[in-house]
Amino acid sequence: MRNQSESTKTALVLPGGGARGAFQVGVLKAMAEMLPKSSPNPFSVISGTSAGAVNSVVLASRAAHFRSALAELETVWANFRCHQVYKTDNLTMLKSSLHWLTAIVFGGWIVGMPKSLLDNSPLRDLLSRNVHFPRIQQAIDRGHLDAVTVTGAGYSTARSKSFFQGAPHLKDWERTRRLGVRADLGLDHLMASIAVPMVFPPQQVGNEYYGDGAMRQATPLSPAVHLGADRILVIGIRDETGENEPTELGPVPSFAQIAGYMLDTLFMDGLYSDLERITQINELIDSVPEQSRSGPIAELRPIDTMLVVPSEDLREIAFRHKHELPFAIRALLRGVGGKNSSENKLLSFLLFEKAYTRELIALGYSDAMKVKDELIDFVSGADVPRLFAPEWIKRDLSSFHPDDT
Repeated sequence: MRNQSESTKTALVLPGGGARGAFQVGVLKAMAEMLPKSSPNPFSVISGTSAGAVNSVVLASRAAHFRSALAELETVWANFRCHQVYKTDNLTMLKSSLHWLTAIVFGGWIVGMPKSLLDNSPLRDLLSRNVHFPRIQQAIDRGHLDAVTVTGAGYSTARSKSFFQGAPHLKDWERTRRLGVRADLGLDHLMASIAVPMVFPPQQVGNEYYGDGAMRQATPLSPAVHLGADRILVIGIRDETGENEPTELGPVPSFAQIAGYMLDTLFMDGLYSDLERITQINELIDSVPEQSRSGPIAELRPIDTMLVVPSEDLREIAFRHKHELPFAIRALLRGVGGKNSSENKLLSFLLFEKAYTRELIALGYSDAMKVKDELIDFVSGADVPRLFAPEWIKRDLSSFHPDDT
């Protein structure tokens, strides 16, 4: 059984982030070493999107042995090559470029419109070999896990759908443009959650095609809350705040810069908005003595949250390893304007090469060890602050700023 207070349901939320997902593995590796060697998974609920969905499902499938699960994840992430995620050979990239060019010139009449920029069928093969989906139900039946959920965005219905596999008492939910549906998770659900728009092709699940779950996920913490979480650990993949105001007009943004901006917005902005909402609800609840709460406020429950984010700018780390990219991908990035430092954001998402991912794993491990005591308290059910995060994040998320005039 889980090594935590039975009255406390702790969730793990893993946002998407492409190759940046290696940072999550480093944080979790450190946590596995903090706990006794034979400890099972310490989380009641695991919720992931995109690359975070892959990490979530692997953890759920090995929930009986947390340290073994992390060893398995680290083995894959620490030895990644781009060709294991998407096709990188020169012939494939040439065909893709010509396909896009012909489709644009002739409006799709001759060759049809391309479905994506990159072909991620190698990733499907990798996941089919390494993820053991039947073990998820075994972990749930044995009490090592309440639920695991992965989220995709339906193109036809324009709704965010969280597919969850969990204990019998958990119910489906539906809100405006988002819902949770019980499912036996499989490879198609994962491929749907990681189908970054334009970059990877849509994935069919049932009677609908899905794209990356972050597209419609305005409230990425919501699935964990619906599945019963009282506290939520979030492992983010972005450290940087907004850039400084420019002193002069720069060059027109390139396609690569816009694409990197889009992915960063896709994966992280919804998370920070949701954290802000939960923080403000917590402040409202805590401002009213428990014995005086009535009406709608009495129906609310506070949610403790802890956010771990990189202490270094992952764009700079990616730039140091850009030469690791296969030649065809480097050529593609150069072709769409990916030569300058402003394009490092896109690079940091696509650089599935072991030199880069190993550095991110090491960074995640180091950053987790810096907050070791807080992490142990958080997953053990001990008393914790309503929000634990870097100071600049806490100030941004709170509605109460004592220094404001």
